[in-house]
Amino acid sequence: MEELNNLAHGFAVAATLPNLLYMFVGITLGVLIGVLPGLGGANGVAILLPLTFSMNPTSAIIMLSCIYWGALFGGAITSILFNIPGEPWSVATTFDGHPMAQQGKAAEALTAAFTSSFVGALFAVLLITFLAPLLAKFALKFGPAEFFAVQLLTFCSFVGMSKEPPAKTLAAMMLGFALAAVGMDTVTGQLRMTYGVPELLKGFDFLIAVIGLFGIGEILLTMEEGLAFKGQSAKIRLQVVLKTWRELLQHWKTFLRSTAIGCWMGITPGGATPASFMSYGMARRFSKTPQNFGKGQIEGVVAPETAAHAAGTSALLPMLTLGIPGSPTAAVLLGGLLIWGLQPGPMLFVEQKDFVWGLIASMYLGNIVGLIVVLTTVPWWAAILRIPFSVIAPVIIVICAIGAYTVHSSMFDVVMMMVFGVMGYLFKKLRYPLAPLVLALVLGDMAEASFRQAMLLSEGSLSIFWANGLVSTITGLALLLLVWPLWGRFRTWLRVRAARIEGGVQP
Repeated sequence: MEELNNLAHGFAVAATLPNLLYMFVGITLGVLIGVLPGLGGANGVAILLPLTFSMNPTSAIIMLSCIYWGALFGGAITSILFNIPGEPWSVATTFDGHPMAQQGKAAEALTAAFTSSFVGALFAVLLITFLAPLLAKFALKFGPAEFFAVQLLTFCSFVGMSKEPPAKTLAAMMLGFALAAVGMDTVTGQLRMTYGVPELLKGFDFLIAVIGLFGIGEILLTMEEGLAFKGQSAKIRLQVVLKTWRELLQHWKTFLRSTAIGCWMGITPGGATPASFMSYGMARRFSKTPQNFGKGQIEGVVAPETAAHAAGTSALLPMLTLGIPGSPTAAVLLGGLLIWGLQPGPMLFVEQKDFVWGLIASMYLGNIVGLIVVLTTVPWWAAILRIPFSVIAPVIIVICAIGAYTVHSSMFDVVMMMVFGVMGYLFKKLRYPLAPLVLALVLGDMAEASFRQAMLLSEGSLSIFWANGLVSTITGLALLLLVWPLWGRFRTWLRVRAARIEGGVQP
Protein backbone atom coordinates (compact mmCIF):
# COMPACT_ATOMS: atom_id res chain seq x y z
CA MET A 1 0.00 0.00 0.00
CA GLU A 2 2.90 2.36 0.70
CA GLU A 3 4.13 1.97 -2.88
CA LEU A 4 0.63 2.64 -4.24
CA ASN A 5 0.31 5.80 -2.11
CA ASN A 6 3.71 6.99 -3.29
CA LEU A 7 2.74 6.23 -6.89
CA ALA A 8 -0.48 8.24 -6.51
CA HIS A 9 1.61 11.15 -5.25
CA GLY A 10 3.95 10.65 -8.21
CA PHE A 11 1.02 10.95 -10.62
CA ALA A 12 0.09 14.25 -8.95
CA VAL A 13 3.65 15.46 -9.63
CA ALA A 14 3.90 14.12 -13.20
CA ALA A 15 0.40 15.12 -14.31
CA THR A 16 0.93 18.86 -13.92
CA LEU A 17 0.47 20.84 -17.14
CA PRO A 18 4.18 21.74 -17.63
CA ASN A 19 5.29 18.14 -17.07
CA LEU A 20 2.66 16.81 -19.47
CA LEU A 21 3.90 19.30 -22.06
CA TYR A 22 7.52 18.21 -21.52
CA MET A 23 6.32 14.62 -21.81
CA PHE A 24 4.68 15.24 -25.19
CA VAL A 25 7.69 17.19 -26.49
CA GLY A 26 10.02 14.43 -25.29
CA ILE A 27 8.00 11.68 -26.97
CA THR A 28 7.86 13.62 -30.25
CA LEU A 29 11.60 14.33 -30.25
CA GLY A 30 12.28 10.73 -29.26
CA VAL A 31 10.25 9.29 -32.14
CA LEU A 32 12.12 11.62 -34.51
CA ILE A 33 15.44 10.45 -33.08
CA GLY A 34 14.37 6.80 -33.35
CA VAL A 35 13.23 7.27 -36.94
CA LEU A 36 16.48 8.85 -38.12
CA PRO A 37 19.25 6.24 -38.50
CA GLY A 38 22.48 7.60 -37.09
CA LEU A 39 20.86 8.70 -33.85
CA GLY A 40 19.31 6.66 -31.08
CA GLY A 41 18.05 6.81 -27.50
CA ALA A 42 21.44 7.37 -25.88
CA ASN A 43 22.51 9.80 -28.62
CA GLY A 44 19.33 11.84 -28.43
CA VAL A 45 19.35 12.07 -24.65
CA ALA A 46 23.04 13.07 -24.69
CA ILE A 47 22.57 15.73 -27.39
CA LEU A 48 19.48 17.26 -25.79
CA LEU A 49 20.63 17.03 -22.17
CA PRO A 50 22.06 20.60 -22.14
CA LEU A 51 18.61 21.95 -23.06
CA THR A 52 17.28 20.76 -19.68
CA PHE A 53 19.79 22.55 -17.45
CA SER A 54 17.35 25.42 -16.81
CA MET A 55 14.52 23.03 -15.82
CA ASN A 56 13.90 21.55 -12.41
CA PRO A 57 15.28 17.99 -12.16
CA THR A 58 11.86 16.31 -12.17
CA SER A 59 10.69 17.99 -15.38
CA ALA A 60 14.10 17.47 -16.99
CA ILE A 61 14.28 13.74 -16.28
CA ILE A 62 10.64 13.29 -17.40
CA MET A 63 11.42 14.92 -20.73
CA LEU A 64 14.66 12.97 -21.20
CA SER A 65 13.10 9.64 -20.27
CA CYS A 66 10.25 10.33 -22.71
CA ILE A 67 12.83 10.99 -25.42
CA TYR A 68 14.06 7.48 -24.69
CA TRP A 69 10.55 5.95 -24.85
CA GLY A 70 9.91 7.78 -28.12
CA ALA A 71 13.18 6.52 -29.60
CA LEU A 72 12.20 2.96 -28.70
CA PHE A 73 8.87 3.43 -30.51
CA GLY A 74 10.43 5.22 -33.50
CA GLY A 75 13.01 2.55 -34.26
CA ALA A 76 10.27 0.18 -35.45
CA ILE A 77 9.04 2.60 -38.14
CA THR A 78 12.19 2.53 -40.27
CA SER A 79 12.69 -1.18 -39.63
CA ILE A 80 9.28 -2.10 -40.98
CA LEU A 81 8.78 0.49 -43.74
CA PHE A 82 12.35 0.89 -45.00
CA ASN A 83 14.16 -2.24 -43.78
CA ILE A 84 16.63 0.10 -42.06
CA PRO A 85 16.95 -0.39 -38.28
CA GLY A 86 16.57 3.00 -36.65
CA GLU A 87 18.02 1.45 -33.50
CA PRO A 88 20.36 -1.52 -32.97
CA TRP A 89 17.61 -3.45 -31.17
CA SER A 90 15.31 -2.97 -34.18
CA VAL A 91 17.39 -5.26 -36.38
CA ALA A 92 15.38 -8.32 -35.32
CA THR A 93 12.15 -6.45 -36.15
CA THR A 94 13.23 -6.16 -39.81
CA PHE A 95 13.23 -9.96 -40.21
CA ASP A 96 9.43 -10.19 -40.31
CA GLY A 97 8.32 -6.55 -40.15
CA HIS A 98 9.58 -5.52 -43.58
CA PRO A 99 8.23 -8.65 -45.34
CA MET A 100 4.82 -7.82 -43.86
CA ALA A 101 5.12 -4.28 -45.28
CA GLN A 102 6.03 -5.70 -48.70
CA GLN A 103 2.89 -7.85 -48.52
CA GLY A 104 0.73 -4.75 -47.95
CA LYS A 105 0.45 -5.33 -44.18
CA ALA A 106 2.54 -2.37 -43.04
CA ALA A 107 -0.27 -1.02 -40.85
CA GLU A 108 -0.70 -4.39 -39.12
CA ALA A 109 3.05 -4.73 -38.57
CA LEU A 110 3.37 -1.22 -37.13
CA THR A 111 0.35 -1.68 -34.87
CA ALA A 112 1.79 -4.96 -33.60
CA ALA A 113 5.19 -3.35 -33.02
CA PHE A 114 3.83 -0.32 -31.16
CA THR A 115 1.44 -2.40 -29.03
CA SER A 116 4.18 -4.89 -28.17
CA SER A 117 6.48 -2.04 -27.20
CA PHE A 118 3.79 -0.62 -24.93
CA VAL A 119 3.12 -3.98 -23.26
CA GLY A 120 6.82 -4.69 -22.67
CA ALA A 121 7.39 -1.27 -21.15
CA LEU A 122 4.24 -1.51 -18.99
CA PHE A 123 5.37 -4.76 -17.36
CA ALA A 124 8.85 -3.31 -16.81
CA VAL A 125 7.40 -0.19 -15.13
CA LEU A 126 5.26 -2.40 -12.88
CA LEU A 127 8.44 -4.24 -11.92
CA ILE A 128 10.18 -0.94 -11.11
CA THR A 129 7.17 0.29 -9.10
CA PHE A 130 7.08 -2.64 -6.69
CA LEU A 131 10.69 -3.88 -6.73
CA ALA A 132 12.62 -0.59 -6.65
CA PRO A 133 11.55 0.45 -3.10
CA LEU A 134 12.42 -3.01 -1.75
CA LEU A 135 15.79 -3.00 -3.46
CA ALA A 136 16.49 0.53 -2.23
CA LYS A 137 15.66 -0.43 1.39
CA PHE A 138 17.95 -3.44 1.09
CA ALA A 139 20.73 -1.29 -0.37
CA LEU A 140 20.59 1.05 2.65
CA LYS A 141 22.56 -1.65 4.48
CA PHE A 142 25.42 -1.31 1.99
CA GLY A 143 28.80 0.11 2.98
CA PRO A 144 31.75 1.07 0.75
CA ALA A 145 32.77 -2.59 0.30
CA GLU A 146 29.26 -3.62 -0.79
CA PHE A 147 28.95 -0.72 -3.22
CA PHE A 148 32.31 -1.52 -4.79
CA ALA A 149 31.32 -5.19 -5.04
CA VAL A 150 28.10 -4.22 -6.88
CA GLN A 151 30.07 -1.94 -9.21
CA LEU A 152 32.61 -4.72 -9.80
CA LEU A 153 29.70 -7.06 -10.57
CA THR A 154 28.44 -4.58 -13.18
CA PHE A 155 31.83 -4.31 -14.86
CA CYS A 156 32.36 -8.08 -14.83
CA SER A 157 28.84 -8.65 -16.17
CA PHE A 158 29.73 -6.70 -19.30
CA VAL A 159 32.72 -9.00 -19.78
CA GLY A 160 30.91 -12.25 -19.03
CA MET A 161 27.55 -11.60 -20.70
CA SER A 162 28.47 -9.43 -23.68
CA LYS A 163 28.40 -10.95 -27.16
CA GLU A 164 31.51 -8.95 -27.98
CA PRO A 165 34.94 -10.60 -27.56
CA PRO A 166 35.98 -10.28 -23.89
CA ALA A 167 39.34 -8.75 -24.89
CA LYS A 168 37.59 -5.92 -26.76
CA THR A 169 35.17 -5.34 -23.89
CA LEU A 170 38.04 -5.16 -21.40
CA ALA A 171 40.04 -2.83 -23.66
CA ALA A 172 37.09 -0.43 -24.02
CA MET A 173 36.46 -0.55 -20.27
CA MET A 174 40.11 0.12 -19.39
CA LEU A 175 40.10 3.15 -21.71
CA GLY A 176 36.99 4.40 -19.91
CA PHE A 177 38.71 4.02 -16.53
CA ALA A 178 41.73 5.94 -17.83
CA LEU A 179 39.54 8.79 -19.09
CA ALA A 180 37.64 8.87 -15.77
CA ALA A 181 40.94 9.24 -13.88
CA VAL A 182 41.99 12.43 -15.72
CA GLY A 183 41.88 15.58 -13.58
CA MET A 184 42.35 16.34 -9.91
CA ASP A 185 42.33 13.52 -7.38
CA THR A 186 39.55 14.44 -4.96
CA VAL A 187 41.33 12.66 -2.06
CA THR A 188 44.97 13.80 -2.37
CA GLY A 189 44.52 16.89 -4.57
CA GLN A 190 47.17 15.66 -7.02
CA LEU A 191 46.79 16.17 -10.76
CA ARG A 192 46.47 13.08 -12.91
CA MET A 193 47.17 12.95 -16.66
CA THR A 194 46.40 16.63 -17.30
CA TYR A 195 49.71 17.21 -19.17
CA GLY A 196 49.67 20.91 -18.35
CA VAL A 197 46.29 21.57 -19.99
CA PRO A 198 44.21 23.76 -17.61
CA GLU A 199 40.93 22.67 -19.20
CA LEU A 200 41.60 19.10 -18.05
CA LEU A 201 41.77 19.98 -14.35
CA LYS A 202 38.13 18.91 -13.98
CA GLY A 203 38.64 15.86 -16.18
CA PHE A 204 36.71 14.90 -19.28
CA ASP A 205 33.13 16.04 -19.06
CA PHE A 206 30.87 13.03 -19.34
CA LEU A 207 28.32 14.85 -21.48
CA ILE A 208 30.91 16.01 -24.03
CA ALA A 209 32.20 12.45 -24.32
CA VAL A 210 28.81 10.83 -24.95
CA ILE A 211 27.72 13.48 -27.47
CA GLY A 212 30.89 12.77 -29.44
CA LEU A 213 30.97 9.00 -29.01
CA PHE A 214 27.32 8.42 -29.86
CA GLY A 215 26.17 11.41 -31.90
CA ILE A 216 29.17 12.36 -34.04
CA GLY A 217 30.57 8.83 -34.26
CA GLU A 218 27.32 7.36 -35.55
CA ILE A 219 26.78 10.18 -38.04
CA LEU A 220 30.29 9.78 -39.48
CA LEU A 221 29.71 6.05 -39.93
CA THR A 222 26.29 6.56 -41.50
CA MET A 223 27.64 9.22 -43.90
CA GLU A 224 30.37 6.82 -44.99
CA GLU A 225 27.80 4.14 -45.76
CA GLY A 226 25.92 6.53 -48.06
CA LEU A 227 22.53 5.84 -46.53
CA ALA A 228 19.53 6.25 -48.85
CA PHE A 229 15.86 5.84 -47.93
CA LYS A 230 13.58 3.72 -50.10
CA GLY A 231 10.61 2.09 -48.50
CA GLN A 232 6.88 1.51 -48.10
CA SER A 233 4.24 4.03 -47.10
CA ALA A 234 1.72 3.36 -44.37
CA LYS A 235 -1.38 4.80 -42.76
CA ILE A 236 -2.95 3.22 -39.67
CA ARG A 237 -6.74 3.14 -39.45
CA LEU A 238 -8.82 2.36 -36.37
CA GLN A 239 -10.30 -0.80 -37.93
CA VAL A 240 -6.81 -2.17 -38.59
CA VAL A 241 -5.73 -1.39 -35.02
CA LEU A 242 -8.72 -3.20 -33.48
CA LYS A 243 -8.30 -6.18 -35.81
CA THR A 244 -4.59 -6.46 -35.00
CA TRP A 245 -5.23 -6.19 -31.26
CA ARG A 246 -7.67 -9.13 -31.46
CA GLU A 247 -5.03 -11.16 -33.29
CA LEU A 248 -2.35 -10.24 -30.76
CA LEU A 249 -4.39 -11.77 -27.92
CA GLN A 250 -3.52 -15.18 -29.37
CA HIS A 251 0.17 -14.53 -28.73
CA TRP A 252 -0.06 -13.90 -24.98
CA LYS A 253 2.59 -16.53 -24.28
CA THR A 254 5.02 -14.68 -26.54
CA PHE A 255 4.28 -11.44 -24.68
CA LEU A 256 4.98 -13.03 -21.28
CA ARG A 257 8.12 -14.86 -22.43
CA SER A 258 9.54 -11.79 -24.19
CA THR A 259 8.77 -9.55 -21.22
CA ALA A 260 10.60 -11.91 -18.85
CA ILE A 261 13.63 -12.03 -21.16
CA GLY A 262 13.62 -8.25 -21.61
CA CYS A 263 13.33 -7.45 -17.90
CA TRP A 264 16.15 -9.84 -17.03
CA MET A 265 18.44 -8.47 -19.76
CA GLY A 266 17.61 -4.91 -18.70
CA ILE A 267 18.35 -5.37 -15.00
CA THR A 268 21.58 -7.21 -15.80
CA PRO A 269 23.83 -5.34 -18.24
CA GLY A 270 22.61 -7.39 -21.20
CA GLY A 271 20.82 -4.60 -22.99
CA ALA A 272 17.90 -4.28 -25.39
CA THR A 273 19.73 -5.56 -28.47
CA PRO A 274 20.62 -9.03 -27.12
CA ALA A 275 17.16 -9.21 -25.54
CA SER A 276 15.44 -8.62 -28.89
CA PHE A 277 17.49 -11.30 -30.68
CA MET A 278 17.09 -13.78 -27.81
CA SER A 279 13.35 -13.22 -27.70
CA TYR A 280 13.04 -13.62 -31.48
CA GLY A 281 14.95 -16.91 -31.29
CA MET A 282 12.78 -18.19 -28.44
CA ALA A 283 9.58 -17.24 -30.28
CA ARG A 284 10.76 -19.12 -33.34
CA ARG A 285 11.73 -22.17 -31.25
CA PHE A 286 8.34 -22.37 -29.49
CA SER A 287 6.26 -21.52 -32.56
CA LYS A 288 4.07 -24.13 -34.24
CA THR A 289 5.11 -22.72 -37.62
CA PRO A 290 8.81 -21.82 -37.31
CA GLN A 291 9.23 -22.13 -41.08
CA ASN A 292 7.13 -18.97 -41.55
CA PHE A 293 9.53 -16.76 -39.57
CA GLY A 294 11.35 -14.36 -41.87
CA LYS A 295 8.43 -14.36 -44.32
CA GLY A 296 6.09 -11.95 -42.54
CA GLN A 297 5.08 -13.65 -39.27
CA ILE A 298 3.44 -11.20 -36.86
CA GLU A 299 4.91 -13.13 -33.92
CA GLY A 300 8.35 -12.23 -35.30
CA VAL A 301 7.47 -8.56 -34.73
CA VAL A 302 5.87 -9.03 -31.31
CA ALA A 303 8.79 -10.86 -29.69
CA PRO A 304 11.71 -8.47 -30.35
CA GLU A 305 9.71 -5.29 -29.78
CA THR A 306 8.29 -6.51 -26.46
CA ALA A 307 11.70 -7.61 -25.22
CA ALA A 308 13.48 -4.43 -26.36
CA HIS A 309 11.06 -2.12 -24.55
CA ALA A 310 11.05 -4.27 -21.42
CA ALA A 311 14.85 -4.26 -21.37
CA GLY A 312 15.17 -0.56 -22.11
CA THR A 313 12.73 0.37 -19.34
CA SER A 314 13.90 -2.08 -16.66
CA ALA A 315 17.50 -0.84 -17.14
CA LEU A 316 16.45 2.15 -15.03
CA LEU A 317 15.84 -0.09 -11.98
CA PRO A 318 19.51 -0.62 -10.99
CA MET A 319 20.29 2.97 -12.00
CA LEU A 320 17.76 4.46 -9.58
CA THR A 321 18.27 2.06 -6.66
CA LEU A 322 22.02 1.35 -6.80
CA GLY A 323 23.42 4.05 -9.08
CA ILE A 324 24.40 1.31 -11.57
CA PRO A 325 23.16 1.96 -15.15
CA GLY A 326 21.88 -1.09 -17.02
CA SER A 327 22.24 0.42 -20.51
CA PRO A 328 24.09 3.24 -22.32
CA THR A 329 20.98 5.44 -22.15
CA ALA A 330 20.62 4.77 -18.43
CA ALA A 331 24.28 5.79 -18.10
CA VAL A 332 23.54 9.09 -19.85
CA LEU A 333 20.54 9.68 -17.56
CA LEU A 334 22.76 8.86 -14.58
CA GLY A 335 25.19 11.55 -15.73
CA GLY A 336 22.27 13.98 -15.94
CA LEU A 337 21.23 13.22 -12.37
CA LEU A 338 24.77 13.88 -11.15
CA ILE A 339 24.85 17.19 -13.06
CA TRP A 340 21.63 18.24 -11.29
CA GLY A 341 23.15 17.36 -7.91
CA LEU A 342 21.14 14.17 -7.39
CA GLN A 343 22.98 11.04 -6.26
CA PRO A 344 21.28 7.89 -7.60
CA GLY A 345 21.11 5.12 -5.06
CA PRO A 346 19.05 4.00 -2.07
CA MET A 347 19.04 7.43 -0.40
CA LEU A 348 17.33 8.89 -3.47
CA PHE A 349 14.11 7.13 -2.40
CA VAL A 350 14.41 8.70 1.06
CA GLU A 351 15.55 12.24 0.25
CA GLN A 352 13.90 12.83 -3.18
CA LYS A 353 10.54 11.06 -3.05
CA ASP A 354 8.83 13.59 -5.30
CA PHE A 355 11.50 13.15 -7.95
CA VAL A 356 11.60 9.34 -7.88
CA TRP A 357 7.86 8.72 -7.85
CA GLY A 358 7.21 11.53 -10.32
CA LEU A 359 9.63 9.80 -12.69
CA ILE A 360 8.01 6.39 -12.19
CA ALA A 361 4.53 7.86 -12.75
CA SER A 362 5.77 9.58 -15.91
CA MET A 363 6.82 6.17 -17.24
CA TYR A 364 3.19 5.06 -17.20
CA LEU A 365 1.91 8.31 -18.73
CA GLY A 366 4.80 8.57 -21.20
CA ASN A 367 4.17 5.14 -22.66
CA ILE A 368 0.45 5.85 -23.08
CA VAL A 369 1.24 9.18 -24.78
CA GLY A 370 3.89 7.49 -26.91
CA LEU A 371 1.50 4.78 -28.13
CA ILE A 372 -1.11 7.38 -29.11
CA VAL A 373 1.44 9.62 -30.85
CA VAL A 374 3.02 6.88 -32.98
CA LEU A 375 -0.31 5.31 -33.95
CA THR A 376 -1.65 8.64 -35.22
CA THR A 377 1.43 10.16 -36.88
CA VAL A 378 3.13 7.33 -38.81
CA PRO A 379 2.67 8.99 -42.25
CA TRP A 380 4.50 12.11 -41.03
CA TRP A 381 7.51 10.16 -39.82
CA ALA A 382 7.61 8.17 -43.04
CA ALA A 383 7.56 11.45 -45.00
CA ILE A 384 10.55 12.79 -43.01
CA LEU A 385 12.60 9.88 -44.31
CA ARG A 386 12.21 11.23 -47.84
CA ILE A 387 14.56 14.09 -46.90
CA PRO A 388 18.08 13.31 -48.18
CA PHE A 389 20.42 12.21 -45.44
CA SER A 390 23.00 14.63 -46.84
CA VAL A 391 20.72 17.37 -45.48
CA ILE A 392 19.89 15.69 -42.18
CA ALA A 393 23.48 14.77 -41.18
CA PRO A 394 24.93 18.34 -41.10
CA VAL A 395 21.93 19.53 -39.08
CA ILE A 396 22.54 16.81 -36.48
CA ILE A 397 26.25 17.68 -36.30
CA VAL A 398 25.44 21.36 -35.72
CA ILE A 399 22.97 20.40 -32.96
CA CYS A 400 25.69 18.26 -31.33
CA ALA A 401 28.17 21.16 -31.49
CA ILE A 402 25.67 23.57 -29.94
CA GLY A 403 24.90 21.06 -27.19
CA ALA A 404 28.60 20.58 -26.41
CA TYR A 405 29.29 24.33 -26.38
CA THR A 406 26.42 25.14 -24.01
CA VAL A 407 27.78 22.83 -21.28
CA HIS A 408 30.61 25.20 -20.28
CA SER A 409 30.46 27.83 -23.08
CA SER A 410 33.87 26.63 -24.22
CA MET A 411 35.21 25.90 -27.71
CA PHE A 412 37.57 23.39 -26.08
CA ASP A 413 34.51 21.23 -25.39
CA VAL A 414 33.50 21.38 -29.06
CA VAL A 415 37.00 20.25 -30.07
CA MET A 416 36.89 17.43 -27.53
CA MET A 417 33.46 16.44 -28.81
CA MET A 418 34.95 15.99 -32.30
CA VAL A 419 37.88 14.00 -30.85
CA PHE A 420 35.45 11.69 -29.07
CA GLY A 421 33.40 11.54 -32.27
CA VAL A 422 36.39 10.22 -34.21
CA MET A 423 37.03 7.78 -31.35
CA GLY A 424 33.41 6.58 -31.54
CA TYR A 425 33.70 6.18 -35.31
CA LEU A 426 36.88 4.11 -34.96
CA PHE A 427 35.29 1.97 -32.23
CA LYS A 428 32.35 1.15 -34.49
CA LYS A 429 34.58 0.46 -37.50
CA LEU A 430 36.80 -1.86 -35.46
CA ARG A 431 33.72 -3.42 -33.76
CA TYR A 432 34.67 -2.37 -30.24
CA PRO A 433 31.68 -1.92 -27.88
CA LEU A 434 30.99 1.61 -26.66
CA ALA A 435 28.78 0.62 -23.71
CA PRO A 436 31.67 -0.62 -21.47
CA LEU A 437 33.63 2.58 -22.17
CA VAL A 438 30.66 4.77 -21.24
CA LEU A 439 29.95 2.67 -18.15
CA ALA A 440 33.56 2.97 -16.94
CA LEU A 441 33.57 6.70 -17.68
CA VAL A 442 30.43 7.20 -15.56
CA LEU A 443 31.18 4.79 -12.72
CA GLY A 444 34.98 5.06 -12.66
CA ASP A 445 35.10 7.81 -10.04
CA MET A 446 32.39 6.17 -7.91
CA ALA A 447 34.09 2.77 -8.02
CA GLU A 448 37.45 4.33 -7.15
CA ALA A 449 35.96 6.24 -4.21
CA SER A 450 34.17 3.14 -2.87
CA PHE A 451 37.34 1.04 -3.21
CA ARG A 452 39.53 3.60 -1.43
CA GLN A 453 37.00 4.04 1.38
CA ALA A 454 36.87 0.26 1.81
CA MET A 455 40.67 0.10 1.91
CA LEU A 456 40.79 2.82 4.58
CA LEU A 457 38.26 0.93 6.71
CA SER A 458 40.20 -2.33 6.40
CA GLU A 459 43.64 -0.70 6.70
CA GLY A 460 44.59 -1.90 3.24
CA SER A 461 43.32 -5.48 3.48
CA LEU A 462 41.35 -6.97 0.58
CA SER A 463 39.67 -9.32 3.05
CA ILE A 464 36.96 -6.68 3.53
CA PHE A 465 35.43 -7.85 0.24
CA TRP A 466 34.92 -11.28 1.88
CA ALA A 467 33.99 -9.97 5.33
CA ASN A 468 30.33 -11.08 5.34
CA GLY A 469 27.93 -13.23 3.39
CA LEU A 470 26.48 -10.36 1.32
CA VAL A 471 29.70 -8.78 0.07
CA SER A 472 31.43 -12.14 -0.44
CA THR A 473 28.48 -13.42 -2.51
CA ILE A 474 28.48 -10.34 -4.75
CA THR A 475 32.27 -10.39 -5.14
CA GLY A 476 32.29 -14.13 -5.87
CA LEU A 477 29.56 -13.72 -8.50
CA ALA A 478 31.52 -10.87 -10.10
CA LEU A 479 34.68 -12.97 -10.34
CA LEU A 480 32.67 -15.89 -11.73
CA LEU A 481 31.27 -13.67 -14.51
CA LEU A 482 34.77 -12.36 -15.22
CA VAL A 483 36.13 -15.85 -15.93
CA TRP A 484 32.94 -17.13 -17.58
CA PRO A 485 34.26 -16.58 -21.15
CA LEU A 486 37.32 -18.71 -20.28
CA TRP A 487 35.01 -21.50 -19.11
CA GLY A 488 33.12 -21.28 -22.41
CA ARG A 489 36.36 -21.61 -24.36
CA PHE A 490 37.42 -24.56 -22.20
CA ARG A 491 34.13 -26.34 -22.90
CA THR A 492 34.57 -25.74 -26.63
CA TRP A 493 38.09 -27.15 -26.45
CA LEU A 494 36.80 -30.26 -24.64
CA ARG A 495 34.12 -30.83 -27.31
CA VAL A 496 36.64 -30.46 -30.13
CA ARG A 497 39.05 -32.80 -28.36
CA ALA A 498 36.31 -35.41 -27.81
CA ALA A 499 35.25 -35.18 -31.47
CA ARG A 500 38.85 -35.73 -32.61
CA ILE A 501 39.24 -38.75 -30.35
CA GLU A 502 36.00 -40.26 -31.72
CA GLY A 503 37.24 -39.67 -35.25
CA GLY A 504 40.47 -41.46 -34.50
CA VAL A 505 42.58 -38.30 -34.63
CA GLN A 506 45.22 -37.71 -31.99
CA PRO A 507 44.26 -34.66 -29.80
